[in-house]
Amino acid sequence: MTDVPAKLPATHDADAPPPVLLDYQQAWIADDSQLKVSEKSRRTGLTWAEAADDVLIAAAAKSAGGMNVYYIGYNQDMAIEYVEACGMWARVFNHAASAVEEGLWEDDGDDKNIKTFTIKFPDSGHRIVALSSRPANLRGKQGVVVIDEAAFHDKLGELLKAALALLIWGGRVRVISTHNGEQNPFNELVNDIRAGKRRGSVQRISFKEAVAQGLYRRVCLRLGKEWTAEGEAKWMAEVYAFYGEAASEELDVVPSQGTGAWLSRALIEARMVDGPPVLRLAMKDEFKHWAPHLREAEIRDWCERELGPLLAELPSDCLVSVGEDFGRVSDLTVIVPLVTTTNLVRRVPFMVELGNMPFEQQRQVLFYLCDRLARFHVGALDARGNGAYLAEVATQQYGSRIHEVQFTEGWYREHMPPLKAALEDGELLLPKDAHLLDDLRAIKLINGVARLPKSTGQQNRHGDAAIALALAYFASRQDGVEIDYRSTGIQRTGYEGGRVNDAVGWGAIDGGPDTGGF
Repeated sequence: MTDVPAKLPATHDADAPPPVLLDYQQAWIADDSQLKVSEKSRRTGLTWAEAADDVLIAAAAKSAGGMNVYYIGYNQDMAIEYVEACGMWARVFNHAASAVEEGLWEDDGDDKNIKTFTIKFPDSGHRIVALSSRPANLRGKQGVVVIDEAAFHDKLGELLKAALALLIWGGRVRVISTHNGEQNPFNELVNDIRAGKRRGSVQRISFKEAVAQGLYRRVCLRLGKEWTAEGEAKWMAEVYAFYGEAASEELDVVPSQGTGAWLSRALIEARMVDGPPVLRLAMKDEFKHWAPHLREAEIRDWCERELGPLLAELPSDCLVSVGEDFGRVSDLTVIVPLVTTTNLVRRVPFMVELGNMPFEQQRQVLFYLCDRLARFHVGALDARGNGAYLAEVATQQYGSRIHEVQFTEGWYREHMPPLKAALEDGELLLPKDAHLLDDLRAIKLINGVARLPKSTGQQNRHGDAAIALALAYFASRQDGVEIDYRSTGIQRTGYEGGRVNDAVGWGAIDGGPDTGGF
């Protein structure tokens, strides 16, 4: 999956002649995925760029990857605009092409024939066919299918099913659209690709990002106007004023009706199993004034008593990832280990919640846990604010296995859908805990992106366990640095001289999600 950058590259020369295609248009064409999707703002010129690529494909010989192109818009005006752009590009590229031919697509499944517009390329034998409406059946065709403004097709689900069948024989499918509601099949396709349920790539370009990459400059160039920063700001304000309340969906690429609970209670409870404990340790304010050696001894005793036995039960042949959400006073620090079993089901064997815990003792608990993982895979730690300390010392201790995560809307957009997909597919099992349930329920769809609101409504909690779980799942999906481990059959020494036994078994490790095998 690709997220389009929202600024010009550092090598851009403002005095040089502008490139024919803007950065996001170039990024779209450069993506050679068999299935690629663009969720975009209105009037960003992406179809125009697609037409350039389509002409090059249709004009190429079969041996060079050439093939027919079928464009499907939801009305005739779109088809005419597209085919005119193709004709212009054919002239620019100096490719021999026929004049636009009007015809009828004979649809066996419908009494009504569909008007078509065709450009033929005699040198290659291929053609571009623009349809004014969707054909009922694409399965007999082969080539590139372009579905434009896909979210506005009446039966997009059926159209996608027919189009995707072309991928089997080497065809390609391009799906381009602004959003038309959260429950629309187009948005579901975007989320499926982001969640890893379907192979493909997603590019996203908002109106503001397009302007940052030169859209208004291009408008000025075509209109013969001089570009100014003031003029750009005024133009953007006028565009947003024109769309009014619809601007969020039409320009900012946020599907409408995108607020509310992200995970249902029924789904969360269905993935909770008996057994895995949640260890909670909250300290009083005076604890931070204890002498360092006393604080260290107190936490070491707790780790040996509470954490040690749980760590000893972990399987030595499974990768374990770690997610951590940082808190110091008002919020909790939550540490979530996540075991990837041999059947690729992820299981949370236990969780740790620390309240009002001094920085050094948070490090002590985290290192105690990580040092005793036979196959420590990857850790993802909250690096915001004061959390930067713990993330930094963990990186110094464990190197590239640690991801220091700065949360952005883009991070949530990319990495939350796979978490939900794992829960829906029964591939992520959780401890049965009311606070974890509440934290997960606190995640909302905000502007179409799953994340925590500024206030969750929970006293002394801010969805901390949910974020730690999301980080753990993110970590489990990363490429790790495997450290060679070979059991000696004896106890091994870990952090601060503590001992932990090699794990022997761990319930139904090879069982499916329904076993609950902790």
